[in-house]
Amino acid sequence: MRLTRPMLALALAVLALTGCGSGAERARPQVPEAAEGSLEQLAAEARCEPDIQTDADEIRQAICRTGDGRFVLATFATDRGQREWINGAKDYGGHYLVGRKWVAVGEPEVVTALRGTLGGTLEEGKDHGASHGGH
Repeated sequence: MRLTRPMLALALAVLALTGCGSGAERARPQVPEAAEGSLEQLAAEARCEPDIQTDADEIRQAICRTGDGRFVLATFATDRGQREWINGAKDYGGHYLVGRKWVAVGEPEVVTALRGTLGGTLEEGKDHGASHGGH
């Protein structure tokens, strides 16, 4: 069977309308644009009641718990303050979900699930491993 241009165009249109595409497009989960807002607004978006631990001008920090698990949510007054905090915290390991002027810290499965709600970028701290000598 010989495909003509109109038949090829029709076939491509049908594929596009039925959602057929590369497997990579379907396998990749949709990540929303990174959320913005106050600690309370971000916690509400994540569907948790924040237990405020630190309430200072430069950083606000709370413990949150969702059905996926427990995490720490922190907001920062400046981008620089946030990056300095993350860089220092990464020395101790950990898994971080990072948005503009906020970070969530928790187990990998918790921050990965949270990313589906808050967006952001996943970052990891240094892995000290089980064979690492104690500090």
